[in-house]
Amino acid sequence: MQLLKAKDLTDYFFVAAFVLFQVAFLVQLYYILVIQRGLRSYKGKTENTLCHPVSVIICARNEERNLQENLPMILEQDYPEFEVVVVNDCSLDESDQVLRAFAQKYPHLKVVTLTEHSRFKHGKKFAVTIGIKAAKHEQLLFTDADCKPASKSWINRMQQNFSGGIEIVLGYSPYQKEAGFLNALIRFETFYTALNYLSFALAGRPYMGVGRNMAYKKSLFFKGKGFASHMHIPSGDDDLFVNQNATATNTAIEIHPETHVWTEPKRSFSSYFRQKVRHMGAGKAYKTSDKYSLSVQTASALLFYLMLMLLVVLNAQWWLLVSIYLIRLSVQAIIYYPVFKKLSYKDLIWLLPALDLIYNFYILVLSIISLFKKKVEWK
Repeated sequence: MQLLKAKDLTDYFFVAAFVLFQVAFLVQLYYILVIQRGLRSYKGKTENTLCHPVSVIICARNEERNLQENLPMILEQDYPEFEVVVVNDCSLDESDQVLRAFAQKYPHLKVVTLTEHSRFKHGKKFAVTIGIKAAKHEQLLFTDADCKPASKSWINRMQQNFSGGIEIVLGYSPYQKEAGFLNALIRFETFYTALNYLSFALAGRPYMGVGRNMAYKKSLFFKGKGFASHMHIPSGDDDLFVNQNATATNTAIEIHPETHVWTEPKRSFSSYFRQKVRHMGAGKAYKTSDKYSLSVQTASALLFYLMLMLLVVLNAQWWLLVSIYLIRLSVQAIIYYPVFKKLSYKDLIWLLPALDLIYNFYILVLSIISLFKKKVEWK
């Protein structure tokens, strides 16, 4: 049998790379134009007069400073009937004193204190469960101690979505803008994550939510047996609960600027890295269909960039590569820019080419490392 010549092998390699490049390009267009476009055109709901009693639940471990700074904005919401349940989860700082002082001033603050058992180490899901059991209202609204609502209308606008069979409301929590590349990457990752889970929810395929700004009904929590099916996973009190219980008909989204809950970003790559590895650990327990869809989306983006680089090395026609790249980038810009504005990140549109490339390879690295990372903690 005659061996293939080197030129023949190069030709076959070139054709295979170009075919993969085109396939990845078309798959990317599907996710952008079919799924993500829904959030671009989303107008939001008109304000109504619904007024359900609400229990806001916050789990805090060693959050003395954040409680002191952020809790008043939550306790002073412009809403007729609500309580704030703070689960002081084994704090070793002065959180208990801060909470006692607040409780004297705000009668609608309920504090639940947990102490660490010498042989039983619990995670955030246990604290959340205790908070839910302590809540007296059916509508539950969740956030964290390091979060601050954008306005005093946060509770009002979030709870108004509980109508017509809605049991889960997915909100949005941006990170504050600061100087530096890390902050830009964190905010872009937050934008892209929100773009995805909000768009998929609008398309009738909700798969996750963010516990910094999310609401659901107490009855749904107990009907679905809480976190029982994934209590062994340290993270996922938010996204795994949504993945398990959300449907096309019981889930709504809320992205009005007054409902944004702002959060302080991580300020070192190591802390951000640990946070992302912890979050990715929960993704392994997603429904198979969701894991498949998200994997295809990420893989197609990586394949697009990898084949683009390979074809440059193989001296493919530069004008053709540039044309396809610019088509994808232009479609992204057209779809993403209104969403950047809605999600309070419009400054990032100018960094889209660089951040999109870096983000996709960063996610690849995180995914590989998370496969071998066994022990993670929520605090």
